[in-house]
Amino acid sequence: MTTTNLEFSAAAEKRKRISYGLTLLAAGLFIFFLFGLNTQPGVQTTFGLNLAGSQAVEVPDFVVPAQITVYLMAAMAVFAGAFQLARGVRSTGWLIGILSFTFVVAFLTWAAQDKSFNLTGMLGSSLVRATPIALAALCGVISERSAVINIGIEGIMLMSAQTAVVTATVTGSLFIGLVAAILVGALIAAFHAFLVIRFKVDQVVSGVAINIFGTGFTSFISSRFLQSATDTLNNSGTFPIISIPLLAKIPVLGPVLFENNIVVYLMILIVALMHIMLFYTPWGLRTRAVGEHPKAADTLGVNVYLVRYVNVILGGMIAGLGGAYFTIGSVGRFDEIMTAGKGFIGLAAMIFGKWNPIGAFTSSLIFGFADSLQVKLQILRVPIPSEFLLMAPYIVTMIILTGVVGRAIPPAADGQPYEK
Repeated sequence: MTTTNLEFSAAAEKRKRISYGLTLLAAGLFIFFLFGLNTQPGVQTTFGLNLAGSQAVEVPDFVVPAQITVYLMAAMAVFAGAFQLARGVRSTGWLIGILSFTFVVAFLTWAAQDKSFNLTGMLGSSLVRATPIALAALCGVISERSAVINIGIEGIMLMSAQTAVVTATVTGSLFIGLVAAILVGALIAAFHAFLVIRFKVDQVVSGVAINIFGTGFTSFISSRFLQSATDTLNNSGTFPIISIPLLAKIPVLGPVLFENNIVVYLMILIVALMHIMLFYTPWGLRTRAVGEHPKAADTLGVNVYLVRYVNVILGGMIAGLGGAYFTIGSVGRFDEIMTAGKGFIGLAAMIFGKWNPIGAFTSSLIFGFADSLQVKLQILRVPIPSEFLLMAPYIVTMIILTGVVGRAIPPAADGQPYEK
């Protein structure tokens, strides 16, 4: 490395250290002035750890002095910022973690002062709301690891959601509806793969076309048929909650992780299986090779076209499962544009998770938490306009996409057509 490169790297590292330090200091001051000074002295905040109707063993609620806790969070953020300016911490993850932890704890303590806030219910709701986002992110991961961009996830999820509810209502079987949704997702993804691999159509244009078609088609079917025949076409019911014996009795974690419906369990299973298959199997090695250097993979005997077709179709099946969540996994009916941008948020989670299944899942939890938080805060009647609360998940998405949390590097051949 040349002297110029070393100097440039050192300057970039210094700018990064200063920017993160100042951000933490500003967050600490923000917490102190906005939350600390507006928290009544002497009141307490109760964080409920038990969920009504749950099989979990009951534990005492967590009660904290509101104002002292907010001031402590402000002090932690200021100290972390000062340490970052003075010494510097190389791990960006730790800095983001400290910033998120102090702000969220202070905000919840302030919002629920002199009230009770069910923390276990909040965590459970975050996991459930993160499910479609995680499935959309996993669809993106498996597609882009083979260098095919699929931004048509939103359209795939919409059409799969509608297929699931109509099929389940007509047949009387939720499982048949689930299979139908997965098959529709596979078919649409196969069409996308055929266009971009065989005819080398621009991948972004193809994805946008799928989104536009999916929105228009499902809206037409809904207004023309489903609204006038709710009982016969749009009333499927939902999958029941399945409690896992013994594990469901664990305090806090039991209701959050082990009392969910089958779609949530399938999402967690897919995260684990995809991580193992991508990084510990020959198939995963071929997939990553095709995504990074398809010409070299082809030279070694890997069928680049086949790998891309298989991965995009598998991604479509995962997105189809995500679409089924909205209807037979959640409300039991279809409403126009009910995905509400979750497919696009899933792509943001994929980028934040750096094209890693576990990273995409944990990133989805952040978006799920933001989505769940705005609902809980409306219940607490926090003095913040509801319009701003509804914006929370999308604001987080914009922050992630602007690269504030660090630059994410996609697979080297991502989005590039391949010619043998």
